[in-house]
Amino acid sequence: MHLKSKLGGAAAAAVLAFGLSTAAQAQMKVGFVYVGPIGDHGWNYQHHQGLLALKKALGSKVTTTHVEKVAENADATRVITKLASTGHNLIFTTSFGYMNPTNKAAKRFPKVTFEHATGYKRLSPNVSTYSARFYEGRYVVGKIVGKMTKTNTIGYVASFPIPEVIRGINATYLSAKSVNPKIKIKVVWVSTWYDPGKEADAAKTLIDQGADVIMQHTDSPAPLQVAEKRGVYAVGQASDMRNFGKKAHLTAIVNNWAPYYLARTKAVMDGSWKQQDTWHGFKEGMVKMAPYNSAIPAEVVKLAEDTRKGIIAGTIHPFEGEIRDQSGKIRIPAGKRADDGLMAGMNFYVQGVDGTIPK
Repeated sequence: MHLKSKLGGAAAAAVLAFGLSTAAQAQMKVGFVYVGPIGDHGWNYQHHQGLLALKKALGSKVTTTHVEKVAENADATRVITKLASTGHNLIFTTSFGYMNPTNKAAKRFPKVTFEHATGYKRLSPNVSTYSARFYEGRYVVGKIVGKMTKTNTIGYVASFPIPEVIRGINATYLSAKSVNPKIKIKVVWVSTWYDPGKEADAAKTLIDQGADVIMQHTDSPAPLQVAEKRGVYAVGQASDMRNFGKKAHLTAIVNNWAPYYLARTKAVMDGSWKQQDTWHGFKEGMVKMAPYNSAIPAEVVKLAEDTRKGIIAGTIHPFEGEIRDQSGKIRIPAGKRADDGLMAGMNFYVQGVDGTIPK
């Protein structure tokens, strides 16, 4: 694991030999912490695209550091602390499991600004949280896969049983069932964000169980590659993954972090930064859809696009009642919509989803 920092020659020498110089202090230093490799072509890749866009937009006004493959344990605490103690003004920690390490570092370094992706704890005034409404994209995808499946079975490769992932499974199922009452969704939990071997094995298992569409909430293109080899469809995660399986790839839910990273960095630079919780989706452009596969019939593309536009307009909500959980309990009454609190803490499968949520 290496700290990858881009510093100008003389300034770098001054920092390394004597600590932060006056010139270096004037330059904005932004750090990024990634749970996997930037070459995953998924979650971490897309965050890194945001870093690159930030550098392109601000040029010599900023210097950036990124650290890859940081485990969600004591390693995260060590890396975040290292960034905070080496003159970084702003640090983006980009995985759910970094929540407690981020808040711990923020308390220790009150003059450093921290932004944590997908978390909810803001225990110090120098911590903000942000996430994207990925479930909106999964609701659009649900319309597509519900129409495209011939076995009426969707396979879902899931990482960890946190609300973000559970919410996506539920949104996919509810959407697919609305256009295909026979739909089933099978979930395999792999207990990792990035492990191509485990992800591939999970996809193979799901296909062997009858799934002819593979979805994922993990970071590598391995499930898509398996789908391509096995002649079934798949949906990309976080990034446009079509180059890894052009026949299989129906579309992807793309996370667009660049505008947020630029806005928040500028806010720190001009002194307007304030603590906040951001949860943006299609409307704000933080979630986008990758191009649709030409194999999708025109009427299904129209259905998907009408759904996406309806979500933006507010006429469609992925979690509009009546919605029951697996036990039959009404979680969202008829005519009501789930509020952000219910969605942010979602810890149940909706009625109809196979299996149980791991403890």
